[in-house]
Amino acid sequence: MKDANPKPIADAISSTLEGLGLQQRIRQYEVLEVWETIVGEQIAKVTAAQRIDDGKLFVHVFRAPWRNELIFLKKDIIAKINAAFHEEIVHDIIFR
Repeated sequence: MKDANPKPIADAISSTLEGLGLQQRIRQYEVLEVWETIVGEQIAKVTAAQRIDDGKLFVHVFRAPWRNELIFLKKDIIAKINAAFHEEIVHDIIFR
């Protein structure tokens, strides 16, 4: 007997990933992929988003003077990331 209301494949995949606990990890990886789009070209040239662990985004800063500037922008960057994904993925950024 066929289901009268079959689920779209995207919903089924999303459900499966969430059930396996992988959905959050994929969202975190997506943050790394769109880092340049979120922070802009100028900041992206001097940084590299490396990983997210437990809601902390680790970002390598290639030029030391930029590290201080980015600390002042941290709250705005976190807000932009979370707004882009419509959920709280990042709650802190560690600039190294």
